[in-house]
Amino acid sequence: MPKPRTRSRKPPKRTVLILLRYLAHARSGDKGDTANIGVIALHPDYYPVLVKELTAARVAKHFKGMAGRVERFELPNLSALNFLLHEALDGGGTISLRTDAQGKVYSTAILRMEIRVPADLARKHKINLGR
Repeated sequence: MPKPRTRSRKPPKRTVLILLRYLAHARSGDKGDTANIGVIALHPDYYPVLVKELTAARVAKHFKGMAGRVERFELPNLSALNFLLHEALDGGGTISLRTDAQGKVYSTAILRMEIRVPADLARKHKINLGR
């Protein structure tokens, strides 16, 4: 009887949980009722982590109750991601009663997301693991 095949599995890479602000900077604004957030990697090595960790679903969860549907666009030549948060501005700047009707603080809010980063990448770039 043949022996069952076993796959050699690589142990999972150790990760650390850090705030996005240690990997990227961001800008945000508005167009009507849609907030726009650009997230730009501070180093090209960080971009693959952003692509993996900053999914449209995770960003939607982070802004739950503040925005509707979230779309993500990848800009690899800029090491950046762009997010559109629909129904995020209560109608937009001219009719909204929200404090931030133009969506300017969404960039600061996204940088407070916690994401998983490979520990070796954090060590290599001396990423601040403090909060």
